[in-house]
Amino acid sequence: MFLIAGFSASELAAQTVYQTQVMDIRLQGTSNLHDWEMKAIKGESEASFTVDSKNKITSLNKLSFTLPAKNLKSKHNQMDKNTYKALNTDKNPNISFVLSSATVTPTGDNNYKLNCIGKLTIAGITKQTELLATGKFNPADKTFTVSGSEKMKMTDYKVAPPKAMLGTITTGNDITILYNLKFKK
Repeated sequence: MFLIAGFSASELAAQTVYQTQVMDIRLQGTSNLHDWEMKAIKGESEASFTVDSKNKITSLNKLSFTLPAKNLKSKHNQMDKNTYKALNTDKNPNISFVLSSATVTPTGDNNYKLNCIGKLTIAGITKQTELLATGKFNPADKTFTVSGSEKMKMTDYKVAPPKAMLGTITTGNDITILYNLKFKK
């Protein structure tokens, strides 16, 4: 309610809800054998941006995404199974993010820096997280592309790094989440 009270009537009229047209989310990490990557094959995201009369993004009012954890796929079926077990996907099927607040800073030529603070939930554990991203608004087709990455530790979300082959293959605790989302009106 307090968000709505802070906008003028013309800004409220300019708020537009966008759905993801493209969602590319990847997890990268290491093991004692090689680096690895998992890619999300499906997920949903929604955002609400305020666009002024000059086709400039002035605020990000809403952002959420939900990614079914079993939609993370690697090139190795056994790695996928070990990941799902570590994430306890039977009890916690989704990875999600819900925006609490955001700052949008223009950097020129319809490019923006986004500082998003929200609640990230992984394996049933929710933590306040800051996601930094860059964005580009295309006024011609009204799309907004957001890209960024976030480094974290699996154990921050009480996820034990997966092991395989009786513990001879061990996964590192550090992971990087890379994301590229394209939103369309």
